[in-house]
Amino acid sequence: MAFRKFLPLFDRVLVERFTADTVTKGGIMLPEKSQGKVLQAKVVAVGPGTVNEKGNIQPLSVKVGEKVLLPEYGGTKVSLEDKDYFLFRDGDILGKYVE
Repeated sequence: MAFRKFLPLFDRVLVERFTADTVTKGGIMLPEKSQGKVLQAKVVAVGPGTVNEKGNIQPLSVKVGEKVLLPEYGGTKVSLEDKDYFLFRDGDILGKYVE
């Protein structure tokens, strides 16, 4: 598990993007170039939060295990244990999915 070896600082969130669909609903195989960029991810680890003007820690808006919507561009790629993760600021995450 990546979250045991890597802890984001401040308002950073470590996410793992979902994989793109390789087959359409009709059964046609898609090449890698025509697959869309996946904007959904699972939160793997979160930092403690930011410090506000009064010196208190303001917690993040997402928690570990939640499914979030990411912007199309941005984030920092981090490779841990042969897997690719992305590091985003809490404010860069567009939203989270609720069940």
